[in-house]
Amino acid sequence: MRYFESFSVGDKWEFGSWSVDEKEAIDFALEYDPQPIHTDAAMAANTHFGCIVVSGWQTTLKCIRRFVDGVMKDTAGLASPGVDGIRWLLPVKVGQTLTAFAKDIDIQNSETKPDRGKLWFEAYAENEDGDKVMTTGGMSFIAKKP
Repeated sequence: MRYFESFSVGDKWEFGSWSVDEKEAIDFALEYDPQPIHTDAAMAANTHFGCIVVSGWQTTLKCIRRFVDGVMKDTAGLASPGVDGIRWLLPVKVGQTLTAFAKDIDIQNSETKPDRGKLWFEAYAENEDGDKVMTTGGMSFIAKKP
């Protein structure tokens, strides 16, 4: 189990790569983000993208899933009050390979509860060229060692 004391500003993790094929992109979008740019290949082919693009929500969720599996699942996390924002910086085309990362950007002791601290993180995905395509960040309460 990873406790608050295990984290340091600047810690960085890489969580592996993935890609989304057209069927997976369309299936996700039909259920959660049914915009034609994500669901209609003929329409999307006539846009400046030239093809279907993966929903930013799908990219974000795949990245966060890897962050949870790689860090938070084995951390004494107590809760998170939410994220500070999500940015979709570049379009993700079907078949493009992305890699998930996260890093600690700030750590503070709780002012009111001595048994925990606060960890601010940034989770993000990069494409094959090393360009960030999505970023999000937030804060989690992490228990201190008992």
